[in-house]
Parts: sequence; structure tokens; C-alpha cells
Amino acid sequence: MGELRDRMNQDMIVRGLAERTRESYLGAVAGLAKHYHRSPAELSQREIEAYLVHLSEERKLAWNTRSLIINGLRFFYHTTLGRTKTELVVPRPRPPALLPEILSREEVARILVRPNDRKHRLLLMTAYGAGLRVSELVGLRVGDLDADRMTIRVQQGKGSRDRYTLLSPRLLEEFRVYTTLDSPERWLFPSRGRQEPISISGVQRVWGRAKREAGVTKRGGIHSLRHAFATHLLEDGTDLHTIQRLLGHRHIGTTMLYFHLARRGITERCSPLDGLPAVSN
Repeated sequence: MGELRDRMNQDMIVRGLAERTRESYLGAVAGLAKHYHRSPAELSQREIEAYLVHLSEERKLAWNTRSLIINGLRFFYHTTLGRTKTELVVPRPRPPALLPEILSREEVARILVRPNDRKHRLLLMTAYGAGLRVSELVGLRVGDLDADRMTIRVQQGKGSRDRYTLLSPRLLEEFRVYTTLDSPERWLFPSRGRQEPISISGVQRVWGRAKREAGVTKRGGIHSLRHAFATHLLEDGTDLHTIQRLLGHRHIGTTMLYFHLARRGITERCSPLDGLPAVSN
């Protein structure tokens, strides 16, 4: 699908989609073509639906993965090929009603001290202390730290939006030691060659190793630290709109998830069982 791939990639660039999103969408369409050994432009609605069933029932892909694939297919058929939604409806899977498992403060502390490497330890501290996505974490530049305002600038986060988040005094002190000893030049967390930032897969390996060594068995990748950041802020009394700005959520409804995750407001309530009068039988 060489020509179609180029057309789709150009369509995504014009619409400002991030590089990782473009790669994922192109991979989604390439996977469909590989499955049928035919051009995806020739496939019928029934064949596309059968492929989605295959991803769910046979390959057992997670809901998030299937949703990303569907977004890529929708873009290809509706934007690149110009088919209307009535001509080709790509069904979207219903999201499972699962809440993430939130790390306790004690679990976070155990994970953060596990890496022996200073840069690896600071990577995890920054993910939690600033509530960053992993893509935002690896993209940090030395100049994004503002010690005067105690903020971290997140450039071109999700949705290609800039924002500011917290730079804690403890994190700032750690950075001062790190930058003095390691002398990063452009990227705050460079790769070994120092010309590029550390890879996302590299950060994920750091997370997985630290989590295992800390004996934490709750499910979830490094994004768990971002969830913990928001939940712990809410438990400490930070208002929801402030958390929304720090996380870079476009809609407040996304941030409201953390109402369901915070212990404050749940464990402070009494069960009606405890209010029942004592009655002898």
C-alpha cells in the first residue's frame, strides 16, 4: 500500500497528528492489509468487521489496543479514501468499566528508590512528581525547568498543547545534583549517545524492573505514576480544575475519574450498617 500509505501519512501531517499517532494509524491499516493479503481499499464492510472480531476473539487484544486500531481504520477510510460514515461504519468497541489500580504512597516510595542509576531514579520521580505521560517525560529539555516559578514546561503534550506542571522542591534538588554530575545538554534525559532523548521503551524497562524489585504486584505500566499523582493530589484537597490543568486534560469529565479513585471522601464516610440501632433477638 505504498501510494495509499503516503497519502494517509500526508493527510495526518496536514491535520497535525503526532508522529507516534501517525505510526500507530499506519500500522493499523498495514495490519489489516497483511491479514487479507489485499489492498485495504478493496475490502468490504463485512471483511473489516470480521477482522475486528479476529482481533478481539482470537488475538485477544486489549480494549485500548483495539480502539487505537479502529481510530486508524476510521481515519484511513473516512479521511484518506473519503468514504462517508454511512458508506462505511467502523464499529467502536465499548470500553470496559475498569478502574485503574492506584498505587499507595508507600508503594510509590518503594518503587522510586529501587533504581541504582541516578537518571533512572529521577525519571520515575519526575513521572510521579509532575504527573507526566511517558511521551512527555522523554521529551523534556533542560530549559523546561523553571526554578524561579517552580514549574516544568511540557511542550506539545497530547493534542499538541503546551502546559505547565509542578516542579517540587525535592525534585528540583535532585535535578541540581543530576545536571551537575551528568551535564545533560539539550535533552533532560538523553540516550547513551546523548543526541536523542531516552526511548519510551527504555523508560518502560526502567519502570518494570523497579516495580518488580519493589514487590508491587498491582497491574499497570508507568502511567500508574500519573494516576497516582492526580489521585494523591485530590486526596490532599487540590481542586479538580487545578488537577485538570496540571494533567493537560481538555475535558473536566476525564479528570473526574479520580473522584472514583481517591480514598478521601470514601473511607471518611460511614457505612449505613454502622448506624443501625442495636436490637436484641
